[in-house]
Amino acid sequence: MRSNLCSNRCVRWEQLREGIDNGALLELSEVRQPVDRGTGRAGLGTPGSGPVVSGDDSDAVAVEIRARSIINRVPGESAVPFRWTVNPYRGCSHACVYCLSGDTPILMADGRTKRLSSIRVGDRVYGTRRVGDHRRYTATPVLAHWATVDRAYRVTLADGTTLVAGGDHRFLTTSGWKHVTGAKAGRQARGHLVEGDTLLGTGGYARGPEDTETYRQGYLCGVVDGDGVLGECGRTRTGRSVNDEWGYRFRLAPDEHEALSRAARYLSSFGVRTDRLDVAAATVDRRAVSSSRRVAPARVRELASLPVAPCDEWRKGFLAGIFDSEGSCSGGVVRVSSTDDEIITEVCLGLKRFGFDYIVEECAGRPSMRVVRLTGGLRERLRFFHTTDPAIIGGRGIDDVAIEPEARLDIVSIADTGQERALYDITTGTGDFLADGVVSHNCFARRTHEYLDLDSGHDFDTKIMVKVNAGELVRKELAHPRWCGEPIAMGTNTDPYQRAEGRYRLMPQIIGALRDFANPLSILTKGSLILRDAELIAEAARQAPVSLAVSVGSLDEQVWRSVEPGTPRPQRRLDVVRRFADLGIGCSVLMAPILPGLTDTEEQIEATVAGIAAAGATGVTPIVLHLRPGAREWYFAWLARWYPGLYDYYAQLYRRGAYAPKSYQETVTARVRRAAHRYGLRGHGGGRAQDGAERPERVDPGTGEQLTLL
Repeated sequence: MRSNLCSNRCVRWEQLREGIDNGALLELSEVRQPVDRGTGRAGLGTPGSGPVVSGDDSDAVAVEIRARSIINRVPGESAVPFRWTVNPYRGCSHACVYCLSGDTPILMADGRTKRLSSIRVGDRVYGTRRVGDHRRYTATPVLAHWATVDRAYRVTLADGTTLVAGGDHRFLTTSGWKHVTGAKAGRQARGHLVEGDTLLGTGGYARGPEDTETYRQGYLCGVVDGDGVLGECGRTRTGRSVNDEWGYRFRLAPDEHEALSRAARYLSSFGVRTDRLDVAAATVDRRAVSSSRRVAPARVRELASLPVAPCDEWRKGFLAGIFDSEGSCSGGVVRVSSTDDEIITEVCLGLKRFGFDYIVEECAGRPSMRVVRLTGGLRERLRFFHTTDPAIIGGRGIDDVAIEPEARLDIVSIADTGQERALYDITTGTGDFLADGVVSHNCFARRTHEYLDLDSGHDFDTKIMVKVNAGELVRKELAHPRWCGEPIAMGTNTDPYQRAEGRYRLMPQIIGALRDFANPLSILTKGSLILRDAELIAEAARQAPVSLAVSVGSLDEQVWRSVEPGTPRPQRRLDVVRRFADLGIGCSVLMAPILPGLTDTEEQIEATVAGIAAAGATGVTPIVLHLRPGAREWYFAWLARWYPGLYDYYAQLYRRGAYAPKSYQETVTARVRRAAHRYGLRGHGGGRAQDGAERPERVDPGTGEQLTLL
């Protein structure tokens, strides 16, 4: 048997994947929907695997895929108590993953914009994160990118921004995340945009300049006229002769190499050759003088001359060039300084032409120096950079800037285009991104990065991605010399014992492989189908530690029927605990989610804990409901239908975000702990494997992280 000790050869498992998968963890050419022979339709129709969540058998669809990898590492910043997962099934959000028009400009981490259709996995964009009571902008990686064809809607804002998106896409408003379309009742009941809603963000991005000869001439004028960028050099000596031709030499500090490179490239496009730039050859005072070929002064002066009637493209180039040579952006403020009155005048004329507000100030301590300062905050700063596109990217960042409501981001209209259009979406590390100046949601993207994310409603329950090669992949990856035998968790994203497992029987293959390699494993499930594999799990437990947990939030039958209609009854799940207790395999209970106002009273918790103890559970971990974007909208729609009297209570309880207040969580946790103490359920593991090995200790009540099995 394989040793469970990690050798010094263990490295990151991601490095073992062959090639670059660009975020696609499956072979698209091998995706297909199996047809049920009984109905002639694609479906799951699995005898004995439990009821369909939202209708009859034909309502559930399995999409077969061949995954490229199966053992996935949890990101280092995750709070969950495991590092590696295997998920043979995954939901498919066909209605909401594909969101926006490919022309939508996305704000990149370097401050520039890029079309959504051109974004690639590995790019860095701006998203948001919550800090206290505010959301703040933060750079985040792109983890996946998709495209499809779907019905398109046009959302028009008061500032003129037009967003083309699918009806299931969500934008952040002053009152929370809202879908583009929806209804007040029925299956499409959910929070959706209406005229007058205010979106959050900076507003639509300005169109960047074209790389034309006119723009280039304007840019060269800016950098040449700027202080100390291009300077004359005196007579040069070649052998015994003296050359009286005057030339020009670049003078830029090393950290301005972007501007130096652009100036050289632009000069070259006009036939002015320069030597290869050696930015590393900086002088001690950091005023690097990059050697350049002597050029005809008349040609340089011609290219950098001020036209009689500058056009818009020339002005954009000039503002970019003068910013690169004489400008700065610190403290979120764009400034251009100069002692030349003609330059100051030209800067002011350019800003005025594009509608920017500015102030001209004297420079303290330098009477001859004047400073042009741009006003208007973040919105105008971004507009300046996007309008002019300087070469230097320093100062463009908006990290940690708080998001403020913009009056000009009020929705003017929402219209059905009547067309099916190519739409795109990305998954980012923060779960959102900035689309043409507004905060746009990833459609239930998770930080653990999956190829296809699950939406929180109907599609989660009825469209299941099945990794048909999961068993062979697990065995192959466990056999790799660099795999170090760490515990593998299952049930961390979707339940491995859902209906599809009755047909595909992937779990026996996975558990069998883990048994053969004596690899520790854990399983969390709401399904009773796990009993089918009880003997196999017992065999695995004789080879390595096995940890089992069943999710039971409450024994209340009415609540169960309304919130979890597609799962086995709570008592049936406790039968799973009893069965494994009889086999000598400890099984704990994740008491989750505990629903405020529905399953959180002393009496309800007492009854649930009593049932858990009677079933022989080794421990209980209470977790109060938390509502991340996606689950939040679905849950509130469900609440409005089943328990409308609690709607305002929940709105108040979860007004600050996904989690209930800490004081409430501590109250509920204390109730569970008291009940657990009365029934002998301590905060530690119990029971032994059949080989006598001690079971791993479980997490103390109240410290767990709710998994996505709701």
